[in-house]
Amino acid sequence: MPRKPLARDKLLEAFEHIVLTDGERAATLDAVAAAAGVSKGGLLYHFPHRQALVGAMLVDLESLAAEDLERLTASPRGAAREFLATSLYEDSKLDRALVVASRLIQAGDDAARAAYARIEGNWLTAVLEDVGDPVVATAVVCMGDGLYQQASMGLLPESPEEKQETLEHLMAALDRLTA
Repeated sequence: MPRKPLARDKLLEAFEHIVLTDGERAATLDAVAAAAGVSKGGLLYHFPHRQALVGAMLVDLESLAAEDLERLTASPRGAAREFLATSLYEDSKLDRALVVASRLIQAGDDAARAAYARIEGNWLTAVLEDVGDPVVATAVVCMGDGLYQQASMGLLPESPEEKQETLEHLMAALDRLTA
């Protein structure tokens, strides 16, 4: 039987939900406590200020990204191909955390910007180790990031076949870049 969410987890989930649905400004401590069904005192016990809540969310994000990096580097098809193949937004825990971080960055949060930069740097390093050329590695990361952005905003075709065709075009471009 799964354990009941702890107050801390409920607070982080509520913060994420508010940022995703109502925006970064709406994620006040009062709103997060109410959404989590926790008293303001209960929230302050775990997170004495909003930046502590943001910091905990960023720690979780970096942990999820580290797991993703392990998967990338262990892929038998190579980090570059794996990066592209998994650059479609799928509403995963990592996807949601990345969107929350993006919204925090847009609001001027330096800690979120630094965390996101570390994650992107790690992905770039993994792709570079795979392809061996910094220009090609940068192109691959930019292709994957563009694909991710389009998918997250609903700008790609909806059919799985058309999404797969787009991905195959990018894989073919990667093959030409690394030939």
